[in-house]
Amino acid sequence: MVELGYHYIRSEVVRLLEAGALLEEGPGEATRYAYAEALLVLGERNPNVVVLNADVAKSVNTTAFAAAFPEREFNFGIAEQNMVAAAAGMATTGLIPYATSYAVFLTMRALDQVRNSVHYPRLNVKLASSHGGITPGPDGPTHQGHEDLSLMRAIANATVVAGADAWTTKLATWAAAEWDGPVYLSFTRDPVPDLYTESYPFRIGDAVVIRDGVDATIVAIRDMVAQALVAAEMLAQEGLSVRVIDCHTLKPLDTATLLQAAEETGALVTAESNTILGGLGGAVAEILVEHHPVPMQRIGLRDTFAESGPYLDLLEKYGMSARHIAAAVQQAIARK
Repeated sequence: MVELGYHYIRSEVVRLLEAGALLEEGPGEATRYAYAEALLVLGERNPNVVVLNADVAKSVNTTAFAAAFPEREFNFGIAEQNMVAAAAGMATTGLIPYATSYAVFLTMRALDQVRNSVHYPRLNVKLASSHGGITPGPDGPTHQGHEDLSLMRAIANATVVAGADAWTTKLATWAAAEWDGPVYLSFTRDPVPDLYTESYPFRIGDAVVIRDGVDATIVAIRDMVAQALVAAEMLAQEGLSVRVIDCHTLKPLDTATLLQAAEETGALVTAESNTILGGLGGAVAEILVEHHPVPMQRIGLRDTFAESGPYLDLLEKYGMSARHIAAAVQQAIARK
């Protein structure tokens, strides 16, 4: 008999999940602020860490790093291309630059420099992007970075990481400093529930099973991990046992964990607040179709721009909320 349960999830989170109240009552923090807190620790640990920002220091809260280490913080203004090019140059001197901006600007306005100045020579630059996915709901489509995971995944030599909560975001920020080569970190604008205990075994490239299950698996990234947990608990009320995987690293993808889930549960659903095209859903589908095809459904933003509005309302409108994930799981199971 396999013992089913949660792993690394805080006990109060489990209680809120069972009560159906995680999204309404769960305490949380925007992961952009967790990134800023992690930088303060990094600044003490590693004198080679420098922080660059494209006039977003107040929004992301890297003003704290600037106050603590004024000689190691550089504001380039609204000039993302210059910032990334400078970060590349700094990396050639042995510094570890964290170039910070919003996802839409870092991955689009500066994409030439990101690709050709950072990834082509495989320089040790960390690209730190706030406002990932549609978490900046009220800011509207010009600031909703719902393509960032897809764009960065497509670039050679890229490593793409998006933590689900404040703690895993800190772990990712610290791990990036030890990783040799470019790392893209994606953060949320709005708060997400604090999910994990300090026992969470974060490692770049290793997805983590956070809920056991045998009937199907939900694979989620960034802010959608909380939605996936809520969906799994909804399905438990209907007698379904659903595994949940926090796939915090989109690239390199943990194919072993995903294939094990496909073999053991026989149906997968991916969940991301990224475009449905080329992100987590696409990456998982590629692995499954090549190695172990099983019924699969993808939850994400369809081929459209979202509108301006509260984040949770947008998830509901565009078919990405917990109840939509739960429905997709039922559809995948029915296709077994």
